[in-house]
Amino acid sequence: MKYIGAHVSTSGGVSNAPVNAAEIGARSFALFTRNPSRWRSPVIKDKEAEAFKENCARLSYDASKILPHDSYLINLGAPDAEKLKMSREAFMDEISRCRQLGLTLLNFHPGSHLRESSVEDCLRVISESINLALENSEGVKAVIETTAGQGSNLGYTFEQIAEIIDRVEDKSRVGVCVDTCHTFAAGYDMSTREGYDKTWDDFGRTIGFKYLSALHLNDSKKGAGQKVDRHASLGRGTLGVKFFEMLMQDDRMNNIPIILETPAPEIWKDEIEWLYSLAGGASADSLLLPPEVEGKGSL
Repeated sequence: MKYIGAHVSTSGGVSNAPVNAAEIGARSFALFTRNPSRWRSPVIKDKEAEAFKENCARLSYDASKILPHDSYLINLGAPDAEKLKMSREAFMDEISRCRQLGLTLLNFHPGSHLRESSVEDCLRVISESINLALENSEGVKAVIETTAGQGSNLGYTFEQIAEIIDRVEDKSRVGVCVDTCHTFAAGYDMSTREGYDKTWDDFGRTIGFKYLSALHLNDSKKGAGQKVDRHASLGRGTLGVKFFEMLMQDDRMNNIPIILETPAPEIWKDEIEWLYSLAGGASADSLLLPPEVEGKGSL
């Protein structure tokens, strides 16, 4: 079964996230458990955490289908010692918040060398950061998100992610979230059947499907290999409608959270319905796309 959802708002408190997800027909969802643009955020009150759990239970959202996203500021490969310390502390706080909410996954961007250290050194530091976090916590899997390779961000090749995982000591607590826009922009052209099959063959051979823990499902405003991270609404970008048909009919994508981060929240419900129609075996060519709406940005 496919578990499709979106990165929903927590305005008014994290307990509102499952309610917002249910309103758009989502079977999974993502959220920020804290302000993603600040180093420190207020603690989650116990009453709010309990309300979150109660709403998840009432609306049938299992923890394995909820994908919290960490702060934008965190850089687990930071070359600066002070920024690395702050990033590691903030990452530990993210894990603690997941534990408080009864969540088992934490999605994060691996890190950036900022052109101040080598790629190899940065990958090593990222792995060390993950090991430190896992050694000092329990119950939460660190889910590495693929990146577009924009700027000095790492994690844009399957080989880089495999290298990070290889150095993680507790491999039962590390996974991968493939962002379709990022991966396409990084050079994995999944828009054709040949490219789609090759990409996932490469993933299976280099990383392994046992690590595939989630998907971020986005079209791309830019072309394959341009290394520019610009999300587009489904079927409105350069990945195209055929890609989403192939993905929705791929059983390897069953039983993991599939999260929309497309730039028009007002049509998420339509996009989710369209995807479920594809998962049922319909052809993308025979179905109307969700309405076109001017986008507002991306994650």
